[in-house]
Amino acid sequence: MRAAALYSAAGSLLLTGLTAAPATGAPGAVESAGTALAAAHARARGIDFGKCPDAQDMPGTMECGTVSVPLDYAHPDGKQIRLTVSRAVATHKDPHNSKRRVPRQGSLVYNPGGPGASGLYFPLIGMLPEWKRIASAYDLVGYAPRGVDKSAPLSCEDPKHFFKAPSQSPTYPSESYKKERIAEAKAYARGCAKRSGSKLRFYNSLNNARDLDVLRAALGEDKLTFMGASYGTYFGALYATLFPSHVRRMVFDSAVNPDPEQVWYRNNLDQSAAFEGRWADFREWIAKHDDVYGLGDTAAKVLRSYEKASARLAEKPAGGKVGPAQLQGAILSAGYYDDYWPHTAAALSAYLKGSPKLLVQQAGPTPGAAVEAENGNAVYTAVECNDAAWPTEWSVWDRDNTRLARVAPFETWDNVWMNLPCAYWPAPRQRPLDVRTGPGELPPVLIMAAERDAATPYDGALELQRRLSDSVLVTERDAGTHGVAGGANKCVNGYLDAYLLEGRLPERHAACAPHAEPKAARPGSQ
Repeated sequence: MRAAALYSAAGSLLLTGLTAAPATGAPGAVESAGTALAAAHARARGIDFGKCPDAQDMPGTMECGTVSVPLDYAHPDGKQIRLTVSRAVATHKDPHNSKRRVPRQGSLVYNPGGPGASGLYFPLIGMLPEWKRIASAYDLVGYAPRGVDKSAPLSCEDPKHFFKAPSQSPTYPSESYKKERIAEAKAYARGCAKRSGSKLRFYNSLNNARDLDVLRAALGEDKLTFMGASYGTYFGALYATLFPSHVRRMVFDSAVNPDPEQVWYRNNLDQSAAFEGRWADFREWIAKHDDVYGLGDTAAKVLRSYEKASARLAEKPAGGKVGPAQLQGAILSAGYYDDYWPHTAAALSAYLKGSPKLLVQQAGPTPGAAVEAENGNAVYTAVECNDAAWPTEWSVWDRDNTRLARVAPFETWDNVWMNLPCAYWPAPRQRPLDVRTGPGELPPVLIMAAERDAATPYDGALELQRRLSDSVLVTERDAGTHGVAGGANKCVNGYLDAYLLEGRLPERHAACAPHAEPKAARPGSQ
């Protein structure tokens, strides 16, 4: 079944019992005043840019610094945390005319999403051909949001215990398996509270939006030019609602549905449904290239090959590291980015033909990445759990996801285990802000989305456009890559450049044909 039908299946679930710890309420005057005070302090101090902490790994064009933000905006002169910021200054070089000096337009601040992802390496993107025009006019600015990387990092468990591999990934889990995962979720939530203490509740999307305004001021910008991808679109939308007069231009790439009723439990149900459709897309592509991969000449046969591999891994993990859950994770990554399709299909093909090396390389855990991975997972969990109400009764999760798994088995239960700590979360919850701007309140903004994106289903882009008055949506039709701006589609990039460089937007809704499908590659030819 394809994703369009699955959205209806998810939407028809009876989502009752959605309760939580007492909400702290909508953002008030105290936090608004605190943000203004923190921004004034940041503007006065600025950012002292210099060598990056990992300078040996970075080109000399990038520099780093820090900006202080309040842990709690209700007490702006209280405890401060430092956010690490990176920058590559505008080159002023027109890539199409070496004699023309391009005037600087300010700072372009970027967030890659997550929650839990760092944007510190974003300024290096200006070295790519698709970004050279934008890099000529803007200082490209990335940063690690609160809790991430070096920015007052969060942790919920010892990173040495984070990678639990090889591990199972039952499509239809038994009652005993569910009890094991419930116990793990409770322990994880307790670990977050134990390792972070009272500061845990301040890691949320509203504070990420407020931090963004402090960063704007520290950069010396009266108006913010911002580009957010995935989760970055959500707190970018919160920023647009809280600080519309501070916005110059905003790009929302692969938008999260900002409807308060969707954040975050229902959004995750919709995501699980959408990944079923994207997994079907991937299988159809593999089937078209059966002469290369030998996994089956129909999507159904490819599914049987996947299930065969999963069953074999359950009996004997590949390299002692890759079990069914690791295989599922590799396929899930391919659901985000179709340029992963060739090497992921090649690894599955090689494994079934007796050579596990490629699969172990792609799907096996990397011990050296444990600290970063544990940190990212901790921030993801804290932000989503703090942001909104979640069902606190296991029976609600069990009912809703059992129904959904009947039509969308691929990702449903793994998404449950990822988010289940929110059912037992020890910190008070926020009440989601009603993202909304009226005519003339916000400068026109650009929303970009792929029609078959699974991580942030397309309905989210439509909902964001309805809520941000005068916004414009550019759709990449019949495509599903998560994050389309500055990628493989020249039509999409044309709209991005026109908006950021000239302030030009199309009509209310524009469309681009899909980018070319990836080419099949035999195992060993990557």
